[in-house]
Amino acid sequence: MRKTYELIVFDWDGTLSDSEARIVTCMQCAARDTGVPEPTREAARDIIGLGMKEAVERLFPALEGREVENLIDAYRVHWLGNQIAEAQMFSGARELLEALCNAGYLLAVATGKSRRGLDKALDESGLTPFFHATRCADETFSKPHPRMLEEILTDLDSSPADALVIGDTEYDMQMAGSAQVDAVGVTHGVHSAERLLAHGALRCFDDLQELSEWLYLQPASKRCEA
Repeated sequence: MRKTYELIVFDWDGTLSDSEARIVTCMQCAARDTGVPEPTREAARDIIGLGMKEAVERLFPALEGREVENLIDAYRVHWLGNQIAEAQMFSGARELLEALCNAGYLLAVATGKSRRGLDKALDESGLTPFFHATRCADETFSKPHPRMLEEILTDLDSSPADALVIGDTEYDMQMAGSAQVDAVGVTHGVHSAERLLAHGALRCFDDLQELSEWLYLQPASKRCEA
């Protein structure tokens, strides 16, 4: 049976942007700056996709109140600075977004980044014009809560049945499932195909080229097949 979509909602980090190394390094630097134990790479990468407050509380459960805010502030100093190499877009990201726009899809971003962080990433990548709506974790509830996705659906007058979420973490899949939206995973990010499928992904793709082939990039009146 053919399934059609009107709206495609992308996660940012680990899905369109190859930002894992930058996020992990910034988190480890922030830990050192604030005198808390430095998380391992594995622990730091596992929280990618969550809002910053939720990520810090999960990584450092002993921290409270102002301590959490101090670590978030330290992280942002590194993320917004220029001492750590900028994240690059995954191969094929621009081409995929351009093709989807040309085919008539509505496009959006639902991310655990802050508004300031996403705006910086969009400016650096030059991808701002492709998106009809964006929502960040400091503007609403963090993933896996479905609120940011529900707000995007409202903003773009789209129904859950007409939307598709694309992400690289279980948090993306859980958010989509709670909003009754279909979701697929990409495995070049932080969570494995097994983990994505276990949390509701219809299927998984190794890279954006494989995803593009699955979407077919047909005109919007024909769309893609699930």
